[in-house]
Amino acid sequence: MALNRPRVGVFGGAFDPPHNAHVALVQAALAQLGLAELRIFPTGDAWHKERALSAGEHRLAMAQLAFEGLPGAVVDARELRRAGPTYTLDTLRELQQERPEAERVLIMGADQAASLPRWHGWREILGLAVVAVAHRPGATGAGPFDPQALPRLPPGARFETLALAPMDTSATEIRRRAAQAQDLFQLVPPAVARYIDQHNLYRST
Repeated sequence: MALNRPRVGVFGGAFDPPHNAHVALVQAALAQLGLAELRIFPTGDAWHKERALSAGEHRLAMAQLAFEGLPGAVVDARELRRAGPTYTLDTLRELQQERPEAERVLIMGADQAASLPRWHGWREILGLAVVAVAHRPGATGAGPFDPQALPRLPPGARFETLALAPMDTSATEIRRRAAQAQDLFQLVPPAVARYIDQHNLYRST
């Protein structure tokens, strides 16, 4: 870490819906990574998703409800406003232009980190940001992520580990429960649960 250089966290996702594991990750990142702020980016056109996402206005509203009250966390809507496919590389380039003095810290799960070579412009991404890989002990899959397992790893690429408590929560399960009008208050922040109910999100029509 460069001395006296502010760090800006970057955490993107569909947030369809944002849930308690997302909140726990943001809290852990703010506590462990020495961030001046953590920017949270609901994705726009998720080219890599097989299913259609909920309307951006709903996902943005839910993200704002989920992360409000966390000092240093800022929900950023730029990817929802951007035309065309959403690429993390574009967001990092914009942040570099806006905050050239800052060090960018891209936060992701171990499964995402392992798939980095399939990301658009992944080598440039590793030149623009430190990658903080979230690790939950006992999580499904192999052991902790090993950057050296990536093919053609660019020289100078930097990785850090973000330690998380075990938590088995998935947006897929939450959407399934919502479709059956089941209680969500143990899985998502209360304000998000109320929003889902008020707007009849994920209900079968």
